[in-house]
Parts: sequence; C-alpha cells; structure tokens
Amino acid sequence: MRGNIAQLMQQAQKMQENVQRAQEELGKLEVTGNAGGGMVSVTITGRMECRKVRIDPSVLSDQEMVEDLIAAAFNDAVNKVNAESQAKMSAATAGMPIPPGMKMPF
Repeated sequence: MRGNIAQLMQQAQKMQENVQRAQEELGKLEVTGNAGGGMVSVTITGRMECRKVRIDPSVLSDQEMVEDLIAAAFNDAVNKVNAESQAKMSAATAGMPIPPGMKMPF
C-alpha cells in the first residue's frame, strides 16, 4: 500500500508541475475573435485581458451594429481561449483521474 501512495504522490506532483506549465503558457497566449466577417476583431490573452480591438471604419455609422459586433467578437475570442485552456489542462492532467465537475485550473 505504501508503494501505491508514493506513486500517487509522484503522479500528483507531476500533474501539478504540468498544470503550472500549462497556466504559464496560457498567460502568454493571445487569441483573436472576429465578427461580421472580420469587420470587428478583439484580441485577448489567455487570462481574458483585452489587448486590442479593431473596427472597420465602414461599420462606424451604425452604433448598435458596432456594439453587437464587438460583443460577438469578444465572445468568439473567449470561446477560443476556453477551448485552448481546456485542451492544455486536459493534456497536463493526463493519466490522473480528476473528479467530475472539478474545474481546471485550480
């Protein structure tokens, strides 16, 4: 039984290192979301910090449309970051059973 606990502790430590590495990579990640066929783009980091917003001048005459396009582009970027985050965390925790409903990163 002692061997099993030691092995489990080693796996947990390795998983923790992998998760930390994945979090660092996500912090450096930049993702761009688009809306309106590229008329609006929003670039955010893996930590959900907005870095850049680009708006095509041709849509500036319709304020409501611009607002909708910005929201859609931001949501697109967030979805891309979440997908990348999930993929990296899944890879980081491979081999270790994670309880259902436990959200990564910790």
